[in-house]
Amino acid sequence: MIDLYSWTTPNGRKVHIMLEELGLAYTAHPIDIGAGDQFDPAFVAISPNNKIPAIVDHNGLGGHEYSLFESGAILLYLAEKTGCLMPSEPRAKFEVYQWLMFQMGNVGPMLGQAHHFNRAASETIDYAVARYEKEANRLYSVMDKRLGVSDYLAGEQYTIADIAVWPWLQAPEFQGVDIEAYPNVKCWSDAIGKRDAVQAGVNVLIGSKSNQ
Repeated sequence: MIDLYSWTTPNGRKVHIMLEELGLAYTAHPIDIGAGDQFDPAFVAISPNNKIPAIVDHNGLGGHEYSLFESGAILLYLAEKTGCLMPSEPRAKFEVYQWLMFQMGNVGPMLGQAHHFNRAASETIDYAVARYEKEANRLYSVMDKRLGVSDYLAGEQYTIADIAVWPWLQAPEFQGVDIEAYPNVKCWSDAIGKRDAVQAGVNVLIGSKSNQ
């Protein structure tokens, strides 16, 4: 059994979707980041950066309880644990690593900033809006080019790279992006969104606390 500590954000949904794709038994515990739950000492004990998501695997390494924080590390751990959604051939594996790092270092931080300055900032800062919208569109362009020659981001198989990126692309209008300008990304995103496990993962924790 896995205890999942998370919330309904793109980073949280990566792990929700991964667990659903793998069919692993888990219990979801809401960490309401709007209410400050992420600063609770009990949560910080397993996620020292006080960020969601985090997991506790009660049948972890060596059969012992094992906790992890950071969504990318959790995806890698679960792929290693199950032998799923990660190719074993070295070249193919490193393709997945590259696109996972692309998400962690670029897609998440930059699209997150675009969303923030478009939707959440207390004042409009034209420079910030323009800067992050430009970078958001550049990243969509990188993905669109890749998906023009590959069914999935890391090749011809659906992997943790796709799971990591997909949740970040569900509100392009809030990132200053016209998704119609990136038809390969749109086709890929629409297809992934139809997967049963993805739909189930998106709905994890919906209705919890402030989402009610």
